[in-house]
Amino acid sequence: MDPQIWTYIMVGVTFAIYIGVAIWAKAGSTKEFYVAGGGVPPLANGMATAADWMSAASFLSMAGLISFMGFGGAQYLMGWTGGYVLLALLLAPYLRKFGKFTVPDFIGERYYSKIARLVALICALFVSFTYVVGQMKGVGVAFSRFLQVEFETGVFIGIGIVFFYAVLGGMKGITYTQVAQYCVLIFAFTVPAIFISLQMTGNPIPQLGFGGKTVDGAFLLDTLNQLSVDLGFAEYTAVNTGNTVNMFFITAALMFGTAGLPHVIVRFFTVPKVKDARISAGWALLFIAILYTTAPAVAAFARTNLINTVSEAEYSDVPAWFTNWEKTGLLSFDDKNGDGKIQYVADAEVNELSIDRDIMVLANPEIADLPAWVVALVVAGGLAAALSTAAGLLLVISTSISHDLLKSYLKPDISEKNELLAARISIAVAVVGAGLAGLVQLGFVAQVVAFAFGLAASSFFPAIILGVFDKRMNREGAVAGMIVGILFTASYIIYFKPALGGPGTPEGYWFGISPEGIGTLGMLINLIVSVVVSRLTPETPKEVQELTESIRYPRGAGEAQDH
Repeated sequence: MDPQIWTYIMVGVTFAIYIGVAIWAKAGSTKEFYVAGGGVPPLANGMATAADWMSAASFLSMAGLISFMGFGGAQYLMGWTGGYVLLALLLAPYLRKFGKFTVPDFIGERYYSKIARLVALICALFVSFTYVVGQMKGVGVAFSRFLQVEFETGVFIGIGIVFFYAVLGGMKGITYTQVAQYCVLIFAFTVPAIFISLQMTGNPIPQLGFGGKTVDGAFLLDTLNQLSVDLGFAEYTAVNTGNTVNMFFITAALMFGTAGLPHVIVRFFTVPKVKDARISAGWALLFIAILYTTAPAVAAFARTNLINTVSEAEYSDVPAWFTNWEKTGLLSFDDKNGDGKIQYVADAEVNELSIDRDIMVLANPEIADLPAWVVALVVAGGLAAALSTAAGLLLVISTSISHDLLKSYLKPDISEKNELLAARISIAVAVVGAGLAGLVQLGFVAQVVAFAFGLAASSFFPAIILGVFDKRMNREGAVAGMIVGILFTASYIIYFKPALGGPGTPEGYWFGISPEGIGTLGMLINLIVSVVVSRLTPETPKEVQELTESIRYPRGAGEAQDH
């Protein structure tokens, strides 16, 4: 069958499953809408957490970035992996024991302040909205190619799908939908990798094929290094001798930002007990590792096949996948010398090929000439990754508005029915807003997501980590730190991003730190301001200090509380 027909079948079947699950698991109360009733088994929660965590940035963009950056792309791999370990070990069990629905809930109670809750609410909205914009770009990329529509149309289609099952099911529906989405996305990521590893190296395990020899007897990475050098690029495996400070700051921002992401943290409130939170964190780490250890191999396979396919090829003889991607505008050829051949080289003056890095994972099976059903499967997986995370983020946005703002501030006496209605309306508005914002090309999916991580690191991480481990930390310190941290980081990103009106040139970067890594500096500023202000202002009340001490000891855990 034609790849297009296979794509309609694969995407149609998987979407029917998601929508069916959302209807089956429809939330009937605010507790089911916010935390799935607190009764999700650890294994299922581990799968849902992995799907929530592995967004379009992990599925579509990370391997694409690594395929072009080589060694430098490891900052995304290490930052996101290390960040999840940090979250699972240092924060998840303690926050679950505290027994609150949301991060603003935790901060409001821990810092005994409605102002602190309001600041955290604004930060959560800012972080989540930035993150979901990246997911909508991923949705647009996937739909634009395989439904053969423009990128903008692809985004609007994604809006409609997310709108349906996120608005209907809340956390309960999203959780079980994400279990299905994890199965789809991990199958979609690993199956093509196995096929291509066998094709190129004879080894069915991509992780081993990545470091093994090709069928012609040369090591894959040696071959890729030589191909890269021949085209004027640096060796693929060359250690980055440039701005290592920036590489460190980006890695750290992704790590610490992970530990402050509201949509991941809330997943640990959906299990019955603290012990279950730890177990589900372990399961999620295992499920995440399957994709993250495969990504470098996918990147190397894709880069090698791309160079071998297009370099010096006659434009009139390019395969169908090339012309199909040209229609989306995400790949373009400009015959500068008029010889009809594709000049793909490092020199920008000579190079004739422009490639959006976010297409590499989706195009990889086509470039390798895999069966049509495998090509279709990758589309379904990419959409599963983008939509699962988008749904989790949108739930955080709706919860922040309906629970933290409406119930806690504006209408404390609101009925449960009306609160649930407000939550659904909030998701609906957020879906449309995020989709429209996703039309603005802020960067590759992973770059946009990196901004969200930087904002989370500079706002939430110090407040949460000090809230758990420093009983002297008070409301004045937390509020001051969050405000200074997020304002500094957001201002820096806005100033230096061309799409937002900034110059976008590295010459003006502070200490050479790019917008993707500035969240680390924002976090350090937040940390310093928080500690200093807390030591210069009145001491934390005794009962709060005792509460902070009790969080760290395994003496039971309460149900998640409304307020």
